[in-house]
Amino acid sequence: MKTLTLASVAFTAAVFVSAPVRAADDPAAPYPPFKIADQLYYVGANDYSSYLIVTKAGLIVIDGGDKPVGPQVVANIKALGFDPKKIKVLLSTHQHFDHAAGLAAIRRAAAPDVKFYASAKDGAIIAAGGRGDPFLKGDRFTYEPVKPDVIVKDGDKVRLGGMTLTAHVTAGHTPGCTTWTFPVTVAGKTRQALDFCSASVLPGYKLGKTETYPGQTADYEKTFATLKTLPCEVFVAAHGSFFDMHAKKAKLDAGQTDAFVDPDGCKAFFDKAEAAFRAELKKQNP
Repeated sequence: MKTLTLASVAFTAAVFVSAPVRAADDPAAPYPPFKIADQLYYVGANDYSSYLIVTKAGLIVIDGGDKPVGPQVVANIKALGFDPKKIKVLLSTHQHFDHAAGLAAIRRAAAPDVKFYASAKDGAIIAAGGRGDPFLKGDRFTYEPVKPDVIVKDGDKVRLGGMTLTAHVTAGHTPGCTTWTFPVTVAGKTRQALDFCSASVLPGYKLGKTETYPGQTADYEKTFATLKTLPCEVFVAAHGSFFDMHAKKAKLDAGQTDAFVDPDGCKAFFDKAEAAFRAELKKQNP
């Protein structure tokens, strides 16, 4: 469970620990942007992820990190040589502050006609600036609201400039957690990319007979069933630690152009996440 544990530690440190952390351990620390595939770039922070997709008709950005990361995303897009004013589509994986608090800064830097897409349940919480989350309560977890322009349902398509992304509502971690799949080109070959929301069970979540939100356990069950059916060759996610970003970036820098092509790692991560969920469910419901 090494990868899952690292992700949990990063989130827990950011959410529940007020002591300072070293920059190397800070999930919001600046991180140099880089190319993953011909259409896909990493523009997020040390662990809080954000992705840039380049199309013939403009730019797509997925997630904004927390509040300090939003401006970093904009700066990273510029550093890659792209104009943030050409961001036409802004997408969300989920409404937790470490992925949604930076969206407002990105939206301000984007094209005047940018459209923000989110699921109904998580979109309502983003529109309320994090208020209404069934678990994370208090000012620490709130942020500048961003109202969705378009509500996406499971299976909906978002299209721009020849690129099509498919929304998959993979709830449980949040009521409207959304995983995105889309094609990219790696070393001249079309691959199916998957940007995974999350299926982590946060410390304090209630499952089974008593739930953090009604239907949460069934949501997790449906999510793990769904994940088994989704194409996942280029594996990325809402946290860099989910997909061993730093190790893969080192391979990329060493000349391995397909370093992020990892269907086996994707499957293994989903299997470990499901095992962790089932262990916690059993612990709470002996």
